[in-house]
Amino acid sequence: MKKGVLFLIPVPLAENASAKSFTPYLIDTINAIDTYIVENEKTARKSLKEAGLKIPQSDLTIHDYGKHKRNDSMVPYFKELMTGKDVGLMSEAGCPGVADPGAEIVSEAHKRGIKVVPLVGPNSLLLALMSSGFNGQSFTFHGYLPIDKVERVKKIKELEQLAEKNKQTQMFIETPFRNNHLYEDIIKNTAAQTLLCVASNITGEDEYIRTQSVGQWRQEKIDLHKKPTIFLIYR
Repeated sequence: MKKGVLFLIPVPLAENASAKSFTPYLIDTINAIDTYIVENEKTARKSLKEAGLKIPQSDLTIHDYGKHKRNDSMVPYFKELMTGKDVGLMSEAGCPGVADPGAEIVSEAHKRGIKVVPLVGPNSLLLALMSSGFNGQSFTFHGYLPIDKVERVKKIKELEQLAEKNKQTQMFIETPFRNNHLYEDIIKNTAAQTLLCVASNITGEDEYIRTQSVGQWRQEKIDLHKKPTIFLIYR
C-alpha cells in the first residue's frame, strides 16, 4: 500500500505576522489535507484559519503531540500516513523539527519509509543569524543554557571562547520570562569587545534586532521579559 506524505508546515512566530509567514504553496497544501500532528492544537487551529483554510475545522483530524503525550506510542500518529493519507506536522511556532519535539515525528517517518516534505516558512534561528551580521558559514545553536546561574555563566564564557577560537557564531535561547537574567549574565561576564546580537520577537510588531559590542550594551537598558529572543555572540 502506498504511504502518505508528511508535510512540515511552518507557523507564524508572532501575533499578526500571518502575511509575512504563509506562502501560496503552503495555503494550497493545507487545503488539500485534513489530518495534522501538532504540538498545540489551539495554536494550530488558529494558524490554519489565518492561513486561509477552507475545510471546516470540524472535519479535521488533529493528533496532539503536546508535552504530556510524547512518551506514548507513536502508532496512533502514523495511522493515516501508513494507509496512504497525507498529513501535516505543525509546531507551536516557526518550523517544525527545529528546536522542536516534532523532530521525533520526522525521525519516525523516515524509519517508516514515509516521504517528508518541508515547506518554506519563518525560522527564528535563521532570521536572527541573517540579521546579526555574524558568520553565517560557521555557526552553532546550543538551545537553552543551564538554569543554574554558576553553570550558566560558565557556559557563556565557554561560548565566548569558542566564538573567538573558531570564528564561529554562537546562538542560544532562554525561556522568555528568564530573558533578562540571561542578558545580564552575558553583559557582565563577557569581554567589552565581544559582539552580541539580540533578536527579539522576530516578525512581530515590536520586532527588535540589534548588534553591538558588549561594552556598548552595558550603556543601555533593555527589557526582554516574555519576548521570544535569540542571543548570538561573536568575536
